Amino acid sequence: MHIDEPGQHSSQQRGHVLLIAGDAAVRRRAVQVAPSANLAALGLVPASVLLNSHAPSDTTYLDGARDPNTVLMRLRAAAATPGPLLVYLSGRLTFDRRGRDLHLALAGSTASTVRYTALPWEWLVTELRPRPTGLTTVVLDLVADKAAWPVLAELGGLPVPAAAETYGVVVPPAFTGGENTVSSYTRHWIDQLRRNPTRPSGVQLHAFAVGAAALPPGTMTLPATRALSAPAEHQQRGRVEEPVRSAHAVPAAAVVPARAQAPVPAVPGQDPRPHIHALATSGRHHEAATLAQAWEQHVLQIHGYTSPEATEWAEIRADLARMAGNYRSATQLWIGAGRSRLARQSPDAPEVLAAAAGALYCWTQLKDEAAAREAGLELLRLLDALPSLEPRLLRLTRQRMEVLNGTPSQC
Repeated sequence: MHIDEPGQHSSQQRGHVLLIAGDAAVRRRAVQVAPSANLAALGLVPASVLLNSHAPSDTTYLDGARDPNTVLMRLRAAAATPGPLLVYLSGRLTFDRRGRDLHLALAGSTASTVRYTALPWEWLVTELRPRPTGLTTVVLDLVADKAAWPVLAELGGLPVPAAAETYGVVVPPAFTGGENTVSSYTRHWIDQLRRNPTRPSGVQLHAFAVGAAALPPGTMTLPATRALSAPAEHQQRGRVEEPVRSAHAVPAAAVVPARAQAPVPAVPGQDPRPHIHALATSGRHHEAATLAQAWEQHVLQIHGYTSPEATEWAEIRADLARMAGNYRSATQLWIGAGRSRLARQSPDAPEVLAAAAGALYCWTQLKDEAAAREAGLELLRLLDALPSLEPRLLRLTRQRMEVLNGTPSQC
């Protein structure tokens, strides 16, 4: 959703914020998610900021509801609003074994009364489905219980309204909760709204919150990273996809400079690199790459395309691509980083040589001859500009290019 220009809204564009607190998730007497605390924190944020719109709006709080039909009526009324709509849900996701449906547990819901006392998840999807694209945002901070978690794995994610931008997390049931306070994801979402003078987009808020929050291992993030990979087209469409794990393995001997560990300023106030690196090392390469891309975009907006900070994030993305076995992208990113560093550093600077080494290694792993031939031309230009580079490396690069071109090298 985008902020309306002052004077361009009317009563026909009136917006709505619907905040729903389901049942608290508790494990071993420790609260895993406290929906009431989350709603109280969100209630301190102006509706115009939550909606990213200057249109007049209404806010509805549903905390402690026990009747799913009451929630349905509020949801239906909110879905009928002609302007921007934000629906926030927090609580325990459960499963009705008889009806075979996912539900948001409400106050008093138990395993034996789910179908009568909890909100069927399909109701949310159905009510928001007819809304126009671009006017609806759904934010989720949920914990799946032992009944719901296997179902999410079987479905490959959580069904969401196709016309809505959906962001959030679903935490697995195995982690031990903490105090009865605002959950980490929601807290960081709110922090980003308060810290930034210009409101970040929904995809940036989500990326910042996930990167900064100490989420338990195995947490499901919505949307999946494929839907986030193109910042200009970040609307969630349909069911969340499970992150694809790369089948490529990087040999232990293939050590290139670990730029993911380079000193990068924490923007804004939290360092996302440990979380991003943990995602990559656990095989969740799409998620790691997407979060890195979102942070890179934020750095570009603040520091500019030619800044050292931008180059460092390009190197982080290059190393993530290498870890995922995407050597074509890794090669291009390393070459670009090398050129950027060369523009402001001496040819024998360690960072310049490290970028060149990363590009050269990844290029040698390219099996597609056309891709290797295309990248090889740019790589040779970079290596030729480094007089302190070991001559053998340049010679081997030229020899491979000769083979790829099928003609004697003119270099």
